Amino acid sequence: MFFETFGTDTFLMLTALLLFSGIFASKFSTKWGLPSLILFIIVGMLAGSDGLGIIFFDNAKVAQIIGVFALVIILFEGGLHAKWATIRSVAIPSLSLATVGVLITSTIIGYSAFLLFDLTLLEGMLLGAIVGSTDAAAVFAALKERNIKAKMGATLEAESGTNDPMAVFLTISLIELISRQDSSIWMLVPTFFLQMGLGLILGVLFGRLASFSINRIRLESSALYPILSVAFALLIYGITALIGGSGLLAVYIAALVIGNRELTYRYSIFQFNEGFAWMAQIIMFIILGLLVFPAQLFSLQVILGGLILSVLLMLVARPIAVFLSLIKLNYSVKEKVLISWAGLRGAVPIVLATFPIVEGLENSQTLFNIVFFIVLTSALIQGSTISWAAKKLKLVGPKKDVPHHSIELISMGKVAAEMVQFQTNKESAVVGKKLKELSLPNRSNVNAIIRDNHVITPYGETTIHPGDFLYILVESKYKDQLTKELEQKVSSKEIDKHLKD
Repeated sequence: MFFETFGTDTFLMLTALLLFSGIFASKFSTKWGLPSLILFIIVGMLAGSDGLGIIFFDNAKVAQIIGVFALVIILFEGGLHAKWATIRSVAIPSLSLATVGVLITSTIIGYSAFLLFDLTLLEGMLLGAIVGSTDAAAVFAALKERNIKAKMGATLEAESGTNDPMAVFLTISLIELISRQDSSIWMLVPTFFLQMGLGLILGVLFGRLASFSINRIRLESSALYPILSVAFALLIYGITALIGGSGLLAVYIAALVIGNRELTYRYSIFQFNEGFAWMAQIIMFIILGLLVFPAQLFSLQVILGGLILSVLLMLVARPIAVFLSLIKLNYSVKEKVLISWAGLRGAVPIVLATFPIVEGLENSQTLFNIVFFIVLTSALIQGSTISWAAKKLKLVGPKKDVPHHSIELISMGKVAAEMVQFQTNKESAVVGKKLKELSLPNRSNVNAIIRDNHVITPYGETTIHPGDFLYILVESKYKDQLTKELEQKVSSKEIDKHLKD
């Protein structure tokens, strides 16, 4: 194994080189319109024994541990950025996709795998369960330069955050059915509801506890708050999983609760977790790339069977699952088509494919290679064409205006004050007003305005424009009052009158 082959110095140097490779790969993935996971995996495959022969790695258990750890961090970061108001509006269709959709997809692909390969029916269904869930990170990485409509983005985001537990449950259940002759599928039904119920309940409870703790605990350094949030994420997963619940679901729900509550050092926590999630993705996919042997992956059997399953997944199983899951749920045919095509496979299927290997199941290596090939095919074909498909279906919304700037407050650990960022739009009641005309709470002050990526020095006569980013320093106890003032809207008639004036 790697640690036994190289010394500490060599290990650290190669780790740095792999991280550099992953970072540069993400740059090229944006330029070429490919999901970054493809290039991360290629880096791992090139460094492996079938590539340049730098690293020999075949420990599925270590890869599984690293993969689950990375998934916890990635799901936590995704939940933090999700807006509850948006997620709530698509909760029913997203949950339908995450449960019924995954089950339908898994069944179709599982039975097809049974017919195509020398597998038992249960082994075929296990393969179907492994590739049953989608990967949000891959979807939104492919859509960085374009922004699909809010309803579509919210549906895909909520589905991807909640369908992983379903795939994990099906995978573990089928492994148990294969390895234990006394197991019954009917005994697994109550287990499913127990896992999902505990995941949901503990996610909400721990999310509130984490929010309360982060806001109440006064730490000596502001840098400790992001670390505290990550500690909660790992603790939530661990406790929930140990008592029989869905740890991944609990982490996502908890992050959703935390991200939508008032939070001290909010931007520091968000930025830290975003960077940590990127590092987790890079390390996870490189490790998974090291785990696969290209000589086995690109054998004739895997290529032919994998291609057939990939086509069935993209053009048959996923569309059927989407159209059946969204019956009578107010989605147009075009929206269903895009959701079907945006069903990218990514991290979770590859990590789940290590479970049969760890359990020592027969044909586990074959399952792993087929799943790996399906993920590569899905990410390569669908990932590079999602943006094009959204444009053709006319489901591309306005591009998000994300500020490429930040204001950080240092040494505020014992000061009950926060810097609030707020972006105005044409409906904001503050637009068109001068700063001196704003009814801001006591002890709050507009410190900076970012307009068209330029800093505007604020003073009393400065007029607020649509699209401005306001940075306001306010005492924590007045933050709610400030937020209510800033989020006031004007009617469409007032907007039209303002535009005419």
